[in-house]
Formats: sequence, C-alpha cells, structure tokens
Amino acid sequence: MKKIIPVLLAGGSGTRLWPLSRKSYPKQFSKIINEHTLFQKTALRLSTSSIIKFDNPLILTNENFRFIVGEQLRKVNIDPTDIIIEPETKNTAPAILAASLYAFKKNKKAILLVAPTDHEIPNKLAFHQAIDKAYEPLEEGNIITFGIKPYKPETGYGYLELAEKISNKPLKLNRFIEKPNLNIAKKMCNSNNYLWNAGIFIFYAKDMIKSFQKNFPSYLEIVKNSIDKGKIDLDFFRLNQKEWTKCENISIDYAIMESAKNLVTIPYFKKWSDLGSWNAVWEKNKPNKNGVVLSKNAHEIDCKNSLLRSESKDLEIVGLGLNNIMAIAMPDAVLIANKSYADKVGKVVSKLKSDKISQAEIFPKDHRPWGWFETLAINTYFQVKKIMVNPGASLSLQKHKYRSEHWVVVAGKAKTTINDEIIFLKKGQSIYVPKGAIHRVENMEKYPLVFIEIQTGTYFGEDDIERLEDIYSRK
Repeated sequence: MKKIIPVLLAGGSGTRLWPLSRKSYPKQFSKIINEHTLFQKTALRLSTSSIIKFDNPLILTNENFRFIVGEQLRKVNIDPTDIIIEPETKNTAPAILAASLYAFKKNKKAILLVAPTDHEIPNKLAFHQAIDKAYEPLEEGNIITFGIKPYKPETGYGYLELAEKISNKPLKLNRFIEKPNLNIAKKMCNSNNYLWNAGIFIFYAKDMIKSFQKNFPSYLEIVKNSIDKGKIDLDFFRLNQKEWTKCENISIDYAIMESAKNLVTIPYFKKWSDLGSWNAVWEKNKPNKNGVVLSKNAHEIDCKNSLLRSESKDLEIVGLGLNNIMAIAMPDAVLIANKSYADKVGKVVSKLKSDKISQAEIFPKDHRPWGWFETLAINTYFQVKKIMVNPGASLSLQKHKYRSEHWVVVAGKAKTTINDEIIFLKKGQSIYVPKGAIHRVENMEKYPLVFIEIQTGTYFGEDDIERLEDIYSRK
C-alpha cells in the first residue's frame, strides 16, 4: 500500500467562534471538545492507522503560527518534519498547489491528503475506511473529494452535486455549489444526490499540478517561483514573499474544482462537523436533558437550550432562567447572544474592528516560540506581565530604550543574564533590569518557568525590543 502524506492547512483565522477564536490564535489551536486541540486531533487522526499508511505530515501555516504548530505536534509525539510558511494568507488554491509542488519535488509519486485542521471527525476508523476507497480512482488520475451525508438543511456549508444517487462507493461529481439559502438547502437535503463539501481532498501531486497547468497556468508559474526562491529557516521552509504576493486570493474550489473533469467524490456517512459556530459546539458537547451545555466553572439554574462556557479557571459564569442563549466568557471579553444568531458572530468581530477594539483580533495570551506571556495590568507608567518559558527555551538577548524591568520567579528556576553577569533565580527570588541593560531569561530545567515581569518607564510597545541574539532567528 502506498503512503499518503497528510497536508494540514493551519493558517486560517476564523471569526465565528469569537471570543475564543481570534486572528492571533484561531480555533484550530484551542481545546474546544476535549484535552486535545482541533489541530492536534487532526494530526493524530492522520498519523496512525490499521488500514492506511501515513507519511509524516506537511503543514502549511503563516508567520504568526509557525512555532505554535511545532509545539502542538511535539506535545502529541508527532515529528513536525515539514512546515511551510506562507508569507501571507492567500486562501486554499495557492496553499494546495505549493504543497503539491513541494512534495512532487521530493517524490514524483507523492499522494497528498489535504485537510483543514479545525474539523471534528470522531470516528477515526470509519474515516480511514473512506480514505481506503480512494486508491482505485486515484490510479485513474482522479482528484478525490470527500462529501458528508447531510442530515439537516444547512446554509453554512457548500454542497457537492453528484452525477448519481448516493451510495457506499466513489461517485462521479457534477459540480460544487456555494452556501445555499434555506429553501434550496431543504431541497438538496431531501434529495439523494447532494453531499456537504468537507473541503478534504486526496490526489497524486502530479495530477493536481496538471490541473493547474490546464486551468490556471499563470498561477502555477508564480507558486513554483515562490518555492524555487524559497529558503530554509530553522525547521521551516519559507516561501519567497515577493513571488507569493503575486498570488490571487482564491479557493481551490474556484481555481480548479469548478473546471476540472476528473473529480470523484467519496461519501462519508458518520459524524462530522467543521465546528463553524457556537451552535455546532453546543451540539457536539452533548446537551443534557434540558438542552444545556456547561464548561468547567459554568453553572446554571432553570436554564434551557443554552451554552454557558468559561475559558478561565478564575472566572465563574452563572446562568439563571436562560432559554436559547449562548454565553462565552473570556478574561478580556464576553459574548452573550441568542443561539439563533450563532452564524452571525462574524458581524461582532467586524463591528469591534471598525471601532478599533483590540479584542476583535488579539488574544490576551500572546504565544511566542519560547512560551507565552499575558498582560495582567497596564498603565501610563507601568505594565505587569505573567510570562511562561518552556523547558529548554530561551528569550532573546535584548535591551530596551524606554523601560526597566523587575522579574519575580513564581515557579521553576531561571537563568538570567544582566549585561556580563549570570544569576540563577529560584521561586520567590527577584532581580532588577535597568533601562538599557543587555538581558535574557533562559529555562534550563525540565519543567516550565513562570515569572512576573514588572515594567516601568514611558513606553511599553513590542517595538522597544532591540534583539542582539535570538535562537529563533527573529529580528
């Protein structure tokens, strides 16, 4: 059996699960259903199988998430061998073509399975059985799509129109249909030749490249140049920015699938969700007999058909007499809405962006290659941060022009550098960093380091960091 390379698309930034999902830290990296993130669950689903031979994954992501994907993969014992960095998000067409050209360069017979990383597919074995059905049509030069048997009229999904009635075998695909209105969705749901478009594809890299040669030749040249002029950066492959910016922002459906004639669909009959709304999250978390779903730190009295979710262990949320309400509480933002408005949460983000509210896109916990920091308090003349440094990780050697810092270790052990002096700090110990001093914090231990940083001065922006040395090649 030939190996399949999973291609994980992890560069998107959804808005429909705001305030949990934001541009700086979208839903695929969050723990929405259980102890693993959606990204981790996708990677695990496409790593081991009793039916399919999977190769190491190929990940496409952007600059902001490049260290997050590596960290999350390592936490589930998956080697992040190939991570391609897109200079900017250009939708699925260029991403899939880049993956095809990159894989083809290494192996002329490469088979790719492209998957979004924010979907929920609980039945791993059934999904692998569906993938197994792709081998025969693949050998005939087809591009395979996966379609979900609809169980309700859904206006939030695209559809696949089949050339024949739904059955348990690969089927010829007529066309892709964009998100329909409710009346059309009802007709398609009652018919027996429409499936939801899962956005999952499997194909030989050479066949996808041929499709671009035929249907989008100018695009092929641009993406090929971005790879040929790309470069290795630490553990990543960085596409050439000048070439990549020439790419049109277009989905694979529009670029290739609507024109291609070699399309086959494999129906999938088990549970699937793109978790594209809080209603989908409510449904997947199995409401109780009154239709209520609670997270940890959430409580209800006399509520019905509601979702109450706290995303902080220090924040309690209580619902009293609520009906058909979703309430999601973050440390810095709270969403309260009627469940019937779940598909319109994106309008909230647009409104906040127009009002220049940072919570529209910025997550309170800022993830970095070495760990994360969270701003606890900020004023004109001071800022307080909680900082976590991963085992073996190190902040850059740096200095500041406008602020001094005071570090207090609250967990772990810190190796600190202040100018030419190295000092080790244990829990409860502290040190002062004068303005202009060259400094760094390192965690040489096997457990996380947590410290509180108190900044005093006149300006606290991230651009007041002059990096002199950085193991992550940041400037």
